[in-house]
Amino acid sequence: MIGSLRGRILAKTPPQLTVEVGGVGYELEAPLSTFFHLPALGAEVHLLTHLVVREDAHVLYGFGGEDERRLFRSLIKVSGVGPKIALALLSGMSVAEFHACVQAQDTGTLTRVPGIGRKTAERLIVEMRDRLAAPELSAGGVRSSGAVSPEAEAYDALVALGYRPAEATRLLKGAGPGTQSTEELIRRALKGAVRE
Repeated sequence: MIGSLRGRILAKTPPQLTVEVGGVGYELEAPLSTFFHLPALGAEVHLLTHLVVREDAHVLYGFGGEDERRLFRSLIKVSGVGPKIALALLSGMSVAEFHACVQAQDTGTLTRVPGIGRKTAERLIVEMRDRLAAPELSAGGVRSSGAVSPEAEAYDALVALGYRPAEATRLLKGAGPGTQSTEELIRRALKGAVRE
């Protein structure tokens, strides 16, 4: 899997761009939110990527931050939502705006995105509600640094241990304020789970 690219921008034609890395030009598709923050042609750029392998093509998608890539990966797991619809969603709204739509069960705003009908919007709200409880997705915005907070790491660890997303979020909220490290957050969350 190609996780990221750092190179020189050769071409930009939304939603496609070409980034040259070590003499090889990689063609990527990116949401408009990433395009808005790209430097000029010839400048160096660092993009997080996700590779989709199909029978007829290998398509590389590029993102300006981890929040966008994480949401893209969650969206393409929803039944009936492929990479094109996920890209359209990320082009039409920010991570925070999508989160707000799901929390408010706002199908109207989602159906304004090309390719999303009422049934798809309803499915997105139902299937994404628990997934968006993750701290890194609920924070909103794009982190260009790609840094992951201790809360996000602790959340991922709890989900890997078998906790449902909503349970992991609840346990982390119960961990109490003032906890700094990922290890301490996990320890306190698990102590809270034992007490229940």
